[in-house]
Amino acid sequence: MNSKNIQIFLIVCDVAFIIIYSLLFHLSRPMVSSSVAFVPQGSISQIISYMVDKNFDLHEKVDKYMLWMIGKPQSGWVNINQSPLTRGDFLYKLSHAKAPLKVITYIPGETKELLFVQIALAFDLSYEKLMQEYALATPYVDGFIVPETYYIPVGISEKHLVHFLLAHAKKYHKDVFEKIFGEFNETKWQKFIVIASIIQKEAANTDEMALVSSVIYNRLKKDMKLQMDGTLNYGQYSHLKITPQRIREDTSPYNTYMYKGLPPNPVCSVSKEAIFAAIFPKTTNYLYFVKNKNGTHTFSQNYETHLENIKN
Repeated sequence: MNSKNIQIFLIVCDVAFIIIYSLLFHLSRPMVSSSVAFVPQGSISQIISYMVDKNFDLHEKVDKYMLWMIGKPQSGWVNINQSPLTRGDFLYKLSHAKAPLKVITYIPGETKELLFVQIALAFDLSYEKLMQEYALATPYVDGFIVPETYYIPVGISEKHLVHFLLAHAKKYHKDVFEKIFGEFNETKWQKFIVIASIIQKEAANTDEMALVSSVIYNRLKKDMKLQMDGTLNYGQYSHLKITPQRIREDTSPYNTYMYKGLPPNPVCSVSKEAIFAAIFPKTTNYLYFVKNKNGTHTFSQNYETHLENIKN
């Protein structure tokens, strides 16, 4: 080997050493991460971009190639629970550390307070902190979190759990509203969700929802008080029986026996069926309804008939 070739060889070795040393230094840098992280579906580039957007300290170009060598990240929740943590550890976890999940089902008509009690018990989290994080993250008092079955990773923090639920809810409500109206209008959406929450509390089944909705609109149009028990089953009172004493003593704006108009906020989570009923009420002259012996409701147009239905 002549001297020129030796020089080229040494230069190549030096460059390779610098590259390898730089990569090792890059991978050994300390990194901060939550106990669990969510990885979306998509290409490695899309995943890295998503993680960067979520404030993870990653380099979009370098770490893309690192993951290409380590292995494509698994979509879904990944268990990062490690301390201390290097960038190399984090990238390896993205590809190899699927987080264990627990199932939580949020039922339509339930309140966020009882959802957070359920979550706090299942994941050993703080109910108070869940409520605090929710209040910090959104102005919506209730009715925003989507009632469905969630697969939630063990080890998630209160803050990340709340933000996960709210991010899903934001997309869900926007998609539903845009399919019907073509665009999302927050003021209209808020009114429909309030009405849908009352429907959810009052209707005995899905078939009744559009009828209950018609009663709500008919009473509002006539400037009548709604006088519906379901509006008093808000927050922590979700499962309490509404008594004459409660109606007299609850002075909150949720008491539709005391105040005209709609409550200021939704009283519970709402199903898609309840949202559709709120937007598309049945055309009726009904102003009253009462539970019958079959467990459903009997609807009527005038108070005299309503009193007769109460007796039956």
